[in-house]
Amino acid sequence: MASVEVDGLTKEFGGNPVLRGVSVGVEPGEFLAVVGPSGSGKSTLLYCMSGLEPATSGSVRILGHELGGMRRGALAALRRDHVGFVFQSYNLIPSLTARENVALPARLARRKISATDVDQALADVGLSDRAAYRPSALSGGQQQRVAIARVLAVRPDVVFADEPTGALDTASGGQVLDLLAKIPADGRSVVMVTHDLSAAARADRVVVLRDGLVHRSLLRPSAAEVFAALGES
Repeated sequence: MASVEVDGLTKEFGGNPVLRGVSVGVEPGEFLAVVGPSGSGKSTLLYCMSGLEPATSGSVRILGHELGGMRRGALAALRRDHVGFVFQSYNLIPSLTARENVALPARLARRKISATDVDQALADVGLSDRAAYRPSALSGGQQQRVAIARVLAVRPDVVFADEPTGALDTASGGQVLDLLAKIPADGRSVVMVTHDLSAAARADRVVVLRDGLVHRSLLRPSAAEVFAALGES
């Protein structure tokens, strides 16, 4: 069973089509990157795939669960139990320490999470020595690594990442990509939207969107191959 399946997905805002019939699947253990020109619909696709935005038509399934028509509580429970998010804006709580931010999603979901699990997640992203720091005392790259530790701690089946390196320098962005690339090793999946072609080339597969449609699907491409696909007429 695919981790995520999208079939004939359309999305309109105010009658204006953004996605025009997108079909794509994500397999367990796969790292998928979505690229495309500004306005191509790549972030909208990610939000619809993850259940943050309802589709106008078509089908979206996460772990076999059809999102269309799913009640709000059931959809929230599916995301809580099986989905993780990494955003460009980090979404950390300023008043909480790194350790408290990592533990927060599990505690909000009333799921048990041990101090050992939290500390291990921070160790996995190289921030054991920053566990007691609040976000204001951390660099952008460190804050993004806390956001990834938050995902690692709850071990979701699918991780959606929207421009996770967009606000970072090259070195910090590389560290974040290294961490994302490790997630699929145990069968979990990552879907990443990015404008960074070098970042996209780290993925197992790259989907190129254009005008709300899948233009190309590339298997383990180089950055140059992604660039060439974006430029095709």
